[in-house]
Amino acid sequence: MFFFVLFAVVMGAAHYYIWKRAVRATTRPGRGRRIGTWVVLFLYLLVMSALAVSRLGESGFVAAVAWPGFIWLAGAFYFSLVLGVLEIPRLVLNRAAREHEAPVAVGAPTAEVEQPGAALEGQPADPGRRLFIARSLAVAGGVATAGVVGFGTTQALGDPVVKRVPVTLGKLDPRLSGYRIAVVSDIHLGPLLGRGHTERIVRMINEQRVDLVAIVGDLVDGTVAALGEAAAPLGDLVSTHGSFFVTGNHEYYSGVEPWVAELERLGVNPLRNERLRIERAGASFDLAGVNDVTGETFEDGPDYARALDGRDTSTPVVLMAHQPVAVRESAKHGVDLQLSGHTHGGQMWPFHLAVGLQQPVRSGLETVDGTQVYTSNGAGFWGPPVRVGAAPDISVVELRHKFAG
Repeated sequence: MFFFVLFAVVMGAAHYYIWKRAVRATTRPGRGRRIGTWVVLFLYLLVMSALAVSRLGESGFVAAVAWPGFIWLAGAFYFSLVLGVLEIPRLVLNRAAREHEAPVAVGAPTAEVEQPGAALEGQPADPGRRLFIARSLAVAGGVATAGVVGFGTTQALGDPVVKRVPVTLGKLDPRLSGYRIAVVSDIHLGPLLGRGHTERIVRMINEQRVDLVAIVGDLVDGTVAALGEAAAPLGDLVSTHGSFFVTGNHEYYSGVEPWVAELERLGVNPLRNERLRIERAGASFDLAGVNDVTGETFEDGPDYARALDGRDTSTPVVLMAHQPVAVRESAKHGVDLQLSGHTHGGQMWPFHLAVGLQQPVRSGLETVDGTQVYTSNGAGFWGPPVRVGAAPDISVVELRHKFAG
């Protein structure tokens, strides 16, 4: 409820700004302004309605509200951002218009002639010229917004990029060099992404012929009753050592226990603060998984000691943890490689700047406190079906011995 209220306030402010610059400033009082005002109000209510129905699963009604609502959410964000940037040329053009219209008296002192418009500094430009400037900037802002959102939509709805990520582990047995793990996160099945999305991801992973599949949280945005059919293709995942799953924050919002049971039924193995030994050709490493930190609110939080203590430290351990920030604890337990998601790579520029305030890794492979962390951009999206500067991905992490070529 707090998030919904905060979202309503922020969106209200954004829509008021859009109304001020794209309606009030571009129209004269009358019918056109009234229509524009009602349009902006409708768009605001559409965004709020999309958020309200987003956890109701797949249905024609939900899709009819969610698709335009969430696309406009991205549009409202970028339109506000572009209009804000255009405030500078707006001020410059309006000032130039005032100076152009300033009268100069015949025989006036030279000092006054050298400062055209100074006497009218506080007066507005000619209403017609000001209206032309406002309309021109609003159109430019609208075109730019449409271009960005259109491009971002094609990125979000297109096939995820398959990334190949070599990771060298010092303790890895040479016989395991080349071991391949498909990492996928943030699939976000829900009102906008259904069974077809899952089928595409499963097909793309199976084409890679990997040794193991790691699904690192935020699979769903809805209940098993609403989305069980959409998740069903996960039962068709094929790999040498199976498919594994750890909870993300959205599983706790969607009913974590029914989803864990459903994934087990599909043959996807949840790792809930536990680990197992992965063996090949007489060599082995540990695969572990911890619950997402959001589980603490549901008395189901991460337990690193349970998952990691008492193992053979002469072999490496790969930890599945939804949020990269888990590395602060996993490093203390000697984790060699952590596989994470959650950040969406920022999803829509410039939100990647905010991600860095909360998470130590936004995207890709980095080392934190001596532990390597790989963070996927995720294969889906949350909210707007738009990605700008952070294409969706499925990653194939290839473990390598330190002396491998």
